[in-house]
Amino acid sequence: MIRFTQVHKRYPGGYQALKNVSFEIAAGEMVFLTGHSGAGKSTLLKLIAAIERPNLGSVLVNHQNVGALKERALPFLRRNLGIIFQDHKLLFDRNVFDNVMLPLQICGFDYRESHKRVRAALDKVGLLKREKSNPIALSGGEHQRLCIARAIVNRPTILLADEPTGNLDTEYAHEIMAIFKSFHQVGATVLISTHDESVLQNANGRVLVLKQGELQPVSVGLIQTQSQAQA
Repeated sequence: MIRFTQVHKRYPGGYQALKNVSFEIAAGEMVFLTGHSGAGKSTLLKLIAAIERPNLGSVLVNHQNVGALKERALPFLRRNLGIIFQDHKLLFDRNVFDNVMLPLQICGFDYRESHKRVRAALDKVGLLKREKSNPIALSGGEHQRLCIARAIVNRPTILLADEPTGNLDTEYAHEIMAIFKSFHQVGATVLISTHDESVLQNANGRVLVLKQGELQPVSVGLIQTQSQAQA
């Protein structure tokens, strides 16, 4: 469960990224977040992961007010979150296997269990045969798959993705979205930030729309609503 209640986020210098944002995402739901560049999509995801903190309002994740968590509690929060960033944050001095292994090492997982989980995650995204490759040898779509494998290796209950199909061709984009849908089908809560029209056209979940930091009234069935307006 994710709940925003009258959330405001202002950055140093006065830039207001989010203004009075309120919504709720139920456990096991798949939701798409869209809006223009600079609308506040990335900030919203960072607030869920407590990478940023709200200036006003509350952000609840699994009934915890994450904006009020102490630093020592953040690793426990993030064990239940899988996060795919726009800039990938891959380690190019480690191979594919070791990039995915890193979150488990940080969390202190058993060696044998870690290896089983890494291989299962790589198999899920179709990269098991590339486990010894360096990320520099992978394509853009494979980089995205690697990021997804690293995000899901902890088997999180919530998966957050920031523009996961950005700069990918249509075929790769469809493959990436199919991976997300497969996690949703087994019970994960999935929140995807995107401005990709093809993704939104095929969205099977709710669509939340941000405009200049504010959540717009049209938040359910955006594409269907737009089609009706054009008819």
